[in-house]
Amino acid sequence: MSELIDSRADAAPTVTAAVPRTLGETFNNYRSRVRTGEIGSLPAVIGIVLLVVIFSIAQPGFLTLSSFVSILQEAAPTITLAMGLVFVLLLGEIDLSAGVVGSTAAAFGAILSVKHGIAWPIAILGAAAFGAVAGTLLGWLRARIGIPSFVVTLAAFISFQGAQILVIGSSSGQVSITDKTLLLLDNGRISPVLGWVYLVIGVLGYAAVKFVQAASRRRQGLANEPTSVLALRIAALAIGGAIFVYFCNVDEALDWQKREGIHIRGVPWVAPIIAVLLIILTFALSKTRYGRHVYAVGGNDEAARRAGIPVRLIRTSVFVICSTMAGFSGLFLASQLNGVNTQEGGGNVLLLAVAAAVIGGTSLMGGRGRVVDAVLGGLALAILQYGMSDLIKGGNASAYQFIITGIVLLLAAAVDALSRHAGRSTS
Repeated sequence: MSELIDSRADAAPTVTAAVPRTLGETFNNYRSRVRTGEIGSLPAVIGIVLLVVIFSIAQPGFLTLSSFVSILQEAAPTITLAMGLVFVLLLGEIDLSAGVVGSTAAAFGAILSVKHGIAWPIAILGAAAFGAVAGTLLGWLRARIGIPSFVVTLAAFISFQGAQILVIGSSSGQVSITDKTLLLLDNGRISPVLGWVYLVIGVLGYAAVKFVQAASRRRQGLANEPTSVLALRIAALAIGGAIFVYFCNVDEALDWQKREGIHIRGVPWVAPIIAVLLIILTFALSKTRYGRHVYAVGGNDEAARRAGIPVRLIRTSVFVICSTMAGFSGLFLASQLNGVNTQEGGGNVLLLAVAAAVIGGTSLMGGRGRVVDAVLGGLALAILQYGMSDLIKGGNASAYQFIITGIVLLLAAAVDALSRHAGRSTS
């Protein structure tokens, strides 16, 4: 029965045909998987490269330091919410309430900070706990009662808009964030030195984990990833991270600001925060029994149930994770806007997050996807919207943004459908 589950979890990182022993075999293995429909986040990567090239040609000033950092900061709420939605989508479910739950959780955290003087760590934990409780309720209604997730989360979408008004105090009200740390979540930057320290820790930590895993597999007599491939991964992380930190540390202040002692430089705070969340969630999906169970339930929930996997618990848990991440996303958005108002969460926040996950390579049909898909898809969407806003001037700029974003989402869904069809035809 376990073999049946593994065969249906077609995107689980733990499922591989054979471990390649050379760099050439690794490349051939990847090419074979692409031919059989397992394209992963390749379309998102290609899309990011094409968008950067197109906008750079159309707008010579597109690739500036300020635009580079602005894209990352503006994408942070969408990316964070999309990372949580990946878990729900892996089971073939949907959470229409995630955006409103996130904004309500952020309002709850802001109220704790502003009106009750609670320290920022407690306010952040309070927002996350609010999201977790909301996710537990949604998951229980879906898994235990059996109400379709579309209906459950649509009802929650409507109800939590009312809850948000109650938390804030009025339908037209707003809670302005005054805590400096909460404001710096999306707007602030770490010191240039600390950026390099985080990079070194990250690269060394990644290398240490990979070498420990390789040693463990060697002791068990299992095949290992080629050393050349591992070296390339570590080198790519180090070089890419060094370029990122270097450009973030270049002073962006204008000449008159520099003369007055004002400097704008450093890695945005959202970068290490999202990196930590990415590491934790990726580890949970790819290196734990829980992650294998999520892919199994997403591939075939009946086979998973017969194999003894607690399907109801797994189904409930993904909504808890999604709503908790929605709480963090709401805090990022509140930091970006310097406050929380009753209009947040009910607009396009959720739709953009779903689009980010799907564009990155997560399947709407369940069983296929990774957390990093949300990051890549979110960056692609942020580049598209930022470039379009500068390229198209006038009152209709947002209209064209929505139209093109919708077309891109439709293309991503079509690619997912075609890749699944290719996988079935070659199996």
